[in-house]
Amino acid sequence: MSDMKPTLPISIVALLVVAFLQVPVLVVVLTSFSETSYLTIPPQGWTLKWFAEVLSDPVYLRAIWNSVILAVSSTLLSLVLGVAAAYALFRKAIPGSEAITALLMAPLIVPSVVIGVAMLQYVTLVGLRGSFLVLIVAHVVITVPYILRSALASLSGLDVSVEEAARVLGADGFTAFRLVTLPLIKPGLVAGALFAFVTSMENVPVTIFLASARQTTLPILIFSSVEMGVNPGVAAISTLLIIATVIVLLLAERWAGFHKFV
Repeated sequence: MSDMKPTLPISIVALLVVAFLQVPVLVVVLTSFSETSYLTIPPQGWTLKWFAEVLSDPVYLRAIWNSVILAVSSTLLSLVLGVAAAYALFRKAIPGSEAITALLMAPLIVPSVVIGVAMLQYVTLVGLRGSFLVLIVAHVVITVPYILRSALASLSGLDVSVEEAARVLGADGFTAFRLVTLPLIKPGLVAGALFAFVTSMENVPVTIFLASARQTTLPILIFSSVEMGVNPGVAAISTLLIIATVIVLLLAERWAGFHKFV
């Protein structure tokens, strides 16, 4: 069967769709350089003062720090828990694996607001409201499914005989997994970790229910700022987030080549 190549009209439509989806990003980037104190397109003059303003604002810096710590912590914990769960489910090491998989994937289906309200009620009942550790646990709940799904997808394409060969040659179970299986599924784990990190960084519905005044994250701060009126400072911090995301994706691609997975 010959390879089917996309026709020119389909390619043009796809290009127009991609361009349409990128217009909001372009608007945000352009408005962050405007000299005016309000959003305008095209920009009225060019300046970097809004970037300097947000990067020197202790409120923004604290929010950035909280968001990074929260996202990194939840992603690392999700990697450990998600990979362990995926391996056990893949090996059918526990009974009812399909039901457990569905349960762990449930946060992808349940609305984030529902999860936030449920977590708020629970931590209030146990007296842990306002704890940063609780916030990390809540983010792990919503990020584990991304790791689990990507790990299961990677493991499904794995030749188990490779790991078994390592064990026949004398490696114990953990050593065989660490030196043989883990490198083979690394692209999938990197992709899942990126999704988990981004999900944690941009989450508002769950965080806003559990974060205290001292635990304000960047998305919550942006959300609050937009409610009081949009200014180029919000566009500037959004532009920085876009640039940071692109850099992380490029580094991840260079390190793991996760395009093979996604």
